[in-house]
Amino acid sequence: MTWVRYTTSFPAAKNRPLDYVEFGPDVPSLDRRLIGDVNGKRILDLGCGMGHAAVALARNGAKVFAVDSDITQLTHTRELAEREGVKVELHHSDLAELAFLRNTSIDLIVSVFALATVDDLDRVFRQAHRVLQTGAPFIISLPHPLATLISQAPDGSLRMGRRFRDRSPLGDGTMLTHPHQISDLHAGFTRANFRVDVILEPESTSGPWRSALTGWVPAALVMRARKEGV
Repeated sequence: MTWVRYTTSFPAAKNRPLDYVEFGPDVPSLDRRLIGDVNGKRILDLGCGMGHAAVALARNGAKVFAVDSDITQLTHTRELAEREGVKVELHHSDLAELAFLRNTSIDLIVSVFALATVDDLDRVFRQAHRVLQTGAPFIISLPHPLATLISQAPDGSLRMGRRFRDRSPLGDGTMLTHPHQISDLHAGFTRANFRVDVILEPESTSGPWRSALTGWVPAALVMRARKEGV
């Protein structure tokens, strides 16, 4: 299964929740457990896609900085923010290029499935560590590594198509998905001086993203890590 970001290629992607941050396809709200009250906080949405998470956070009182390497995604984010009457500061940038943010200026970073398009996460983690306040959380979600191994055949059956340790990217060259194993992510966070305090493996519940894989493997991997040091 290759993850395709919430783009206009998938009409269902346009109508995602705006009252909470959806950390994966049809994954129920995890805001209370993972994020808490965001009113007055400075939050970076790293790889904002079509802007649903950024707008949801802004609607709840956060000062949101939304970054994406795809200008089309940023256009959708701007249109959504204007429609909802909230302000989101947009930046067209590589996800590891955060020079527009000062050191220790951010209270929270969220990244919903966007890091699946990044091969070298160490650069991203180092920049995230620089801009976060000490003790502040960095929450990421990705396609669950097990879900990237399985595909649905034309007859509806599920097939294992890859080895678990296969690190080669999936996709057609225009939107690659880089499989990231839990152990690799944990090691990357540790190298960047983060402490992982939450790992979740939620399944899709219902909705337009529900697929034949639902109930067999988790839909998403969600990790929260907190900055240590200065």
